[in-house]
Amino acid sequence: MDKRAAALAVFFIPVLCASEFTPHTIASDLKGGYQVVAADINHDGKIDLIAVASGQTELVWYENPSWQRHVIAGNLKGMINAAYWNGQIALASEFANDAKRSIGIVSVFTPNGDPRRPWNIKEVDRLTTSHRLRWADIDGSGKKILINAPLTGAQAEAPDYRGHVPLVFYRPGEWKRETIGDANEGVQHGLFIVDWDGNGRDSILTASFSGIDLYQFQKNSEWKRKEITEGRPAPWPKCGSSDVTVGNLGRERFLAAIEPWHGNEVAVYSHTQQGWTRAMIDDSLAQGHTILTADLDGDGRDEIVAGFRASGGSVLIYKADAKGVWSKTVLDNAIPANACAIADLNGDGRPDLACIGGALLKWYENGR
Repeated sequence: MDKRAAALAVFFIPVLCASEFTPHTIASDLKGGYQVVAADINHDGKIDLIAVASGQTELVWYENPSWQRHVIAGNLKGMINAAYWNGQIALASEFANDAKRSIGIVSVFTPNGDPRRPWNIKEVDRLTTSHRLRWADIDGSGKKILINAPLTGAQAEAPDYRGHVPLVFYRPGEWKRETIGDANEGVQHGLFIVDWDGNGRDSILTASFSGIDLYQFQKNSEWKRKEITEGRPAPWPKCGSSDVTVGNLGRERFLAAIEPWHGNEVAVYSHTQQGWTRAMIDDSLAQGHTILTADLDGDGRDEIVAGFRASGGSVLIYKADAKGVWSKTVLDNAIPANACAIADLNGDGRPDLACIGGALLKWYENGR
């Protein structure tokens, strides 16, 4: 057995058991379930779930613990991503992979009194292929701005998607589009917000054909871009990265990524004196589409949660031992996982999982 085969062989050692998570189905009638957002919508101290489904016209949320369905707004098309902060929801809609057909509407929703009733809607921008939205506190003020990462440039065409991609933001109230940069190229699929320097100021990680890049807001009100890694070392368009997250193994920080775009590989990047070193820990995903980290078993070391959506779909958990060898557990092999979120959904102090894909929205109760 060669070294690569030996490394892959350890993935099926069940170190963290799927049986320790109890699955619960919240919805089985979605059309194109694409993203789930965890937030306390009605401010009752319980984490609710927003479901973004690209094939339906209603943006909805499910109230914890009964998981009653409430409509935020209707008459929406091509919903692709939402982000919640401070009582308001930002939504990207009218999306298409083909830039020429993608309007890219960005809207902000605010509750009209009772959040169980339809919300007020305000359109704030139209930017081709608006695709990933996140809130970020870039200056440590406690006030967040809205980040918008379109999928491609306005002139990009399949299969190469050549061209630079904008990365922009909006200040709440003003809602004027401001540019962060346009250095990323090809498909810009991943967007992750992290306090990179531990100084209370959020930074932005993007995953694109250019690789994984860090954007930080400077005191002179300009943005600095730094390449973390070029991602998967392969010819265009199978290069770079698709989705990225940050985790910790004790005091050691790592990056986890799905590569290439909608790819089959889970890669872990560890920091050394030579920079960020890539290790491919799995290559069995079929259209990988979500990746995140959390300390699921309370040992002070983060696990990786990844999901893919083709071939029936699956949700996977990866855990590293003391020597840095990663093992894989299949949590669910019957959901086309477009996205997952981590939150304490039952209030027991342990992180649970919620995943969405196809017709399904499910949550997995952590019994560790």
